[in-house]
Amino acid sequence: MDTWYVALAATLVVVPFLWLTLFGGNGGGKRGRLPPGPPAVPFLGSVVLLSRVLTDVEPELLLQRLIDRYGPIVSLRMGSRVSVFVADRHLAHKALVEGGAALADRPSVPASRLLGENDNIITRAGYGPVWRLLRRNLVSETLHPSRARMFAPARSWVHRVIVDKLRESGQAPHDAMDTIQYAMFCLLVNMCFGERLDEGMVRSIEDAQRDLLIYITSQMAVFAYFPAITKHLFRGRLEKIYGLRRRQRELFLPLINARREYKKHGGEANKETTLEHSYVDTLLDIKLPDEGNRALTDDEIIKLCSEFLNAGTDTTSTALQWIMAELVKNPAIQEKLRDEITAKTGDDQPEVSEEDAHDMPYLRAVVLEGLRKHPPGHFVLPHRAAEDMEVGGYLIPKGATVNFMVAEMGRDEQEWKKPMEFIPERFLPGGDGEGVDVTGSKGIRMMPFGVGRRICAGLSFAMNHLEYFVANMVREFEWKEVAGDEVDFAEKREFTTVMAKPLRARLVPRRT
Repeated sequence: MDTWYVALAATLVVVPFLWLTLFGGNGGGKRGRLPPGPPAVPFLGSVVLLSRVLTDVEPELLLQRLIDRYGPIVSLRMGSRVSVFVADRHLAHKALVEGGAALADRPSVPASRLLGENDNIITRAGYGPVWRLLRRNLVSETLHPSRARMFAPARSWVHRVIVDKLRESGQAPHDAMDTIQYAMFCLLVNMCFGERLDEGMVRSIEDAQRDLLIYITSQMAVFAYFPAITKHLFRGRLEKIYGLRRRQRELFLPLINARREYKKHGGEANKETTLEHSYVDTLLDIKLPDEGNRALTDDEIIKLCSEFLNAGTDTTSTALQWIMAELVKNPAIQEKLRDEITAKTGDDQPEVSEEDAHDMPYLRAVVLEGLRKHPPGHFVLPHRAAEDMEVGGYLIPKGATVNFMVAEMGRDEQEWKKPMEFIPERFLPGGDGEGVDVTGSKGIRMMPFGVGRRICAGLSFAMNHLEYFVANMVREFEWKEVAGDEVDFAEKREFTTVMAKPLRARLVPRRT
């Protein structure tokens, strides 16, 4: 156990008894209007958060207990900062959609300042001109349907990668998650750098990305508490991050420079392995008008590429695994989906095209039901209040961090019939999910992509990929449960919420 945690645990023994009587609630003037929550220890934070050091309770389970006790909006103190968690869909709509830009900002990341980095990436940039420029570039130049068609060769190639890898084991039980995740990563690498890389290089990039992401999410939270002190106590962690960043740069920069040369020479390259358009191409063209019209630095491009790979890989592969697990567990649903696919495509086509997938209502229902019951992220990325605002009769003070409990909304028993059952028919005419709008513009019933001004830029792209790959995996194989190794829907929190016991299935080829 780190020195910091030992000191913090020792503090817990003494400090709460000295302060709870005086500071036990949210009472007192303006503070009394804060959403309800557990008592807090001044300078350190809410007792329930501090006690996690000793009890190691999962954060989501802890929040569910607090929601049950205090209601659908809860406030916690993390050090000197106020964090608010919202589990009610009506309050979420009021805050994120009706509230306009009030919650369109992001909280700062203390570790970034310690590392000397700026926040010029889409998920972390403050609500302002840089964020608008970067997001507009991603949406219009890479994720727009007119551009998406340019990536069709990459999707077809990845489809073949998936099929070939899944066929390798014959009908023996197959660990599907590794194949799905690798294939999604191949696709995003191809789209990002415009080049089809060999498996060794893809695995190296994948390992570098995952090592960096896991270290940041598991080891860097301590810098949110007294960074002036913790940067000395945990200097080794900062050095570790520097090393992981250097490794990432060594892998990414040659690929970025290769794309510079590609653009410089008018796009002449191997048409078999090189895409005519890539995400890096768009980043090389960006100028920041508020900063002297300068181009992005190499380090900024590397971080944007890293963001692109992380955002598109884990979320999509996690959603695919959950959906395929449900189809394994529910063979009647799988066969109904297969019947729709066969009726639309027959057996002559090499694959289910995106155009075909768009015209399959049951396929879309299966994907939506997977996202409702198993959203890859059980929380959206945190928002920051740009001003004092009122939600549900409570004050959200300026600077507070606000998060929204996505899974709670999609599994709300008052909104959905039998919410913990997998029922795609609910999204067909006459079902309780008919006409649901995942953008939440008119009302929130489920929000797997977030809602409001910081809604996921890749929403349409992600839906297209999920429909395309689910359709093709069901068309190629019958996914069957393994006797003695049944599907287990227990959850585990990593970067996304994954299956605690990864999916294993017996795959029976449907086509020769």
